[in-house]
Amino acid sequence: MITPNILPLVDRLAGRRVMIVGDVMLDHYTFGTVTRISPEAPVPVLQVSDEQYRLGGAGNVARNIVALGGQALIIGVIGSDQDGHVLTGLLKDAGVQTDLVQDDRRRTTRKTRIIAQNQQIVRVDREHTETLSKAVVGALLEKVAAHAQTHDIVVVSDYGKGVVTRALMDALRALTGPSRVRPRILVDPKPVNYDLYKDVDILTPNAKEASEGAGRSATGPDGPLPAAAELFKRLNCAQLLITLGAQGMALFEGPEKARLIPTFARKVFDVTGAGDTVIATLALALAAGADLLSAAVLANHAAGIVVAQVGAATASVEALREAINKNPDMHIEELRALA
Repeated sequence: MITPNILPLVDRLAGRRVMIVGDVMLDHYTFGTVTRISPEAPVPVLQVSDEQYRLGGAGNVARNIVALGGQALIIGVIGSDQDGHVLTGLLKDAGVQTDLVQDDRRRTTRKTRIIAQNQQIVRVDREHTETLSKAVVGALLEKVAAHAQTHDIVVVSDYGKGVVTRALMDALRALTGPSRVRPRILVDPKPVNYDLYKDVDILTPNAKEASEGAGRSATGPDGPLPAAAELFKRLNCAQLLITLGAQGMALFEGPEKARLIPTFARKVFDVTGAGDTVIATLALALAAGADLLSAAVLANHAAGIVVAQVGAATASVEALREAINKNPDMHIEELRALA
């Protein structure tokens, strides 16, 4: 089949609400050039030219939503430290609404990426991933319940830093939204937490995450079909979107209905944050009333834009329109039913 006409959908994104719950992080980038090896050890010497702080994790999901004209609310945990202060400021500057829990016992997660000549050469993580206290979990659940009445779409952005727990997922599944039904739950998963995602609406793993969660390859001779079949059995999720890098996306609207959406990317510099862009665009499009196929195709266009940039980037409304106009039609392959 040919891709649906999604250009009108771009204009419907403005003002739509999405609630993001999960691990918010601070991304620290150190840029420079390498021209020699250190005499102290066989390692490159970076001559620093620039440093930047950006939103990472769930914060990057929120930033992507705002960049496309949506309204993003983020609920998560930060520490009582300078990184938490910087992170809060970045969220405010990005136009993201926040309702964060401050935990004096934890440090704000920071990932430092060292970039030389547009290539990442090392990453340094500063984080605490211990179990959250009952008081912090209780505060998170109160905030989620308080905002559920104004949101039909909830994104769970799980980076395995401790915010996504069984108590949180149980609370999300028990919510009642503005239309007197449970808000639609989309999950960007972490394999270690797969059993927490049972009965969610949409799961958006990449090929590696899908393979690990299913115990079957998503890139073998049968493509993502075996892994998808196992994930449906294990989690009873309603729908599944597996991102496949250069092969595009596999969209499963149920165990019996699968499609392969080819990639729209023309060049790839950095896949950092691409999964955030996919789930952000997907969620916002669904909040705007799009069908799942149209939302996935739009997310595919957005992902193609961000991977052509260095670092966790976003797709603007203008760039999205331009990308759609350049590739208005592309064949979407119908995949055979799952085993």
